Amino acid sequence: MIIITGAAGFIGSYVAGMLNRQGYRDLVLVDDFTPEIKQSNFITKQARERVDRNHFFEWVVGKAQHIQAIIHLGARTNTAEFDIELLDHLNFKWSQQIWHLCVEHQIPLIYASSAATYGGGEYGYSTSAAIIQKLQPLNPYGWSKQKFDLWVLSQTAQPVFWAGLKFFNVYGPNEYHKGRMASVIYHAWKQIGETGAMKLFRSHREDVQDGQQKRDFIYVQDVGSVIQYLMEERPASGIYNLGTGQARSFQDLAMGVFHALKIPVDISYIDIPADIRDTYQYYTEADMHGLRAAGYTLPFTTLEDGIEEYVNSFLNQGCRIY
Repeated sequence: MIIITGAAGFIGSYVAGMLNRQGYRDLVLVDDFTPEIKQSNFITKQARERVDRNHFFEWVVGKAQHIQAIIHLGARTNTAEFDIELLDHLNFKWSQQIWHLCVEHQIPLIYASSAATYGGGEYGYSTSAAIIQKLQPLNPYGWSKQKFDLWVLSQTAQPVFWAGLKFFNVYGPNEYHKGRMASVIYHAWKQIGETGAMKLFRSHREDVQDGQQKRDFIYVQDVGSVIQYLMEERPASGIYNLGTGQARSFQDLAMGVFHALKIPVDISYIDIPADIRDTYQYYTEADMHGLRAAGYTLPFTTLEDGIEEYVNSFLNQGCRIY
């Protein structure tokens, strides 16, 4: 059986559905399944069992020898979260327990890190251990992921295979419950559909023009493909970036949504909210050499193609869950 934590969330529920479509049925989904807003993400997934995250370590006793892999995607992902104790519990200590379980029973582990660990990008976007040691995240969420990455790199006892994935800006179906933390593409689709116009964040840096803030946007379909590859092929263990390797501007993104909706472009700018202004990343671009060296050769979906599919095959179809 394959364990997926965070299975009621965006990426976790997508990965569960993707594995179902690839013929995997012996899944155990782990999360807090009580929020009604997340019900549609997991209710149709084929799985052996759903386990509340608070009872997982009790449930797994006597069953670990049957686990083929753990895909650990559960975390508190709100970049505006400032409850350090909560982040430490959910993003660090819980992950430590998963690691120890995988070491003890030699279970392959794939876990979610984040591009938020790169902070302002002053050290670049390489996954070399020397660079990772220097990183200075800009918010408590990023620090919680950085703390676990550093802890992992310090461990001498390791699972038979492990991979930490620094997710860049993931977008796509199943993120409908995320509210403010949903992708800019989702918010653009909603705003343009309602008003016929799009407001982007104004730049608060003299060296960056309005709308030219850039991120590495990756379609969730590609994230699922990489996770499946790592689970099945088990290349060298380590921390990998998971983006496309190409930074694109928010203006490009907005224009892609206007094009997909066949609506004339109408973009204006607003200030970045004060509570995130000091921790806002102006540029991210994944260095993808590590994943390519690990043998992953499939091309990544272009921003334009990803937006077109997401908007017209999912969002315009009533937010169909995948």
